[in-house]
Amino acid sequence: MICFEAFKTISEAHNFTPDFPSADVAIGLLTWMLSHPAFYSVVAELDGRIVGSNFLDERSPIAGVGPLTVDPAVQNKAIGRQLMQDVHKRVAERNFAGVRLIQSGFHTRSLSLYAKLGYEVREPLACMQGPSLNVTIPSYTVRTAVESDLEACNRVCRQVHGHDRGGELVDAIKQGSATVVEHGGRVTGYATIIGFFGHAVGETNREIEALIGAAKEFAGPGFLLPTRNGELFRWCLQRGLRVTQPMTLMSLGLYNEPADAFLPSILY
Repeated sequence: MICFEAFKTISEAHNFTPDFPSADVAIGLLTWMLSHPAFYSVVAELDGRIVGSNFLDERSPIAGVGPLTVDPAVQNKAIGRQLMQDVHKRVAERNFAGVRLIQSGFHTRSLSLYAKLGYEVREPLACMQGPSLNVTIPSYTVRTAVESDLEACNRVCRQVHGHDRGGELVDAIKQGSATVVEHGGRVTGYATIIGFFGHAVGETNREIEALIGAAKEFAGPGFLLPTRNGELFRWCLQRGLRVTQPMTLMSLGLYNEPADAFLPSILY
């Protein structure tokens, strides 16, 4: 409930739709993260009750932080800072080269907190939502990903980011949500899901357009698009997709400027 209320309170205070449509959705997400062996979790207690939590996605060489939430009734007591310091300790213990997070662009307090903790702003993002496009890109074929695609997908991810996100991709393949795009007889891009908790990479914008165009829906609040990629941003807007909220990709430690097209997930 704290996670749901925290996001609901800050979003509605700025006239944005909450990321979680109901408490059950937030509870479902946190239950999955708490049960997953590759997620580290920490809670904050005050006077014998839980007042906040934070998570660290450890499935890939770069760790992802979040969701960080604090009970709205006990804001401004440095609880969020302490929860962040705890996961940073975990990052150091596990020798992750870097850590990343996504913050809501309208949430100036979290932006300030992360900057004070050493995070750098890397990408302005737009959360995009709308009806499915049912668009195909000539000579680009999208299909469901299978385990034998893993190495080809990891190769594309390393080409784009300098590291792979194989742990996330394995989960998505098992869940049946991952897709790949083929061009010229080989895999040239993939998506774990086109939505809030999914990421995508491609050798060019065409791969990302094909993956977006083939998606049956844009899961959750929508997918995250780096607005510095003006060509891809305009392509989405011209097909009726809308911006629902601004967000920011931030990093601490190792960061490679992406070499090709990508969509981050809310975990980075």
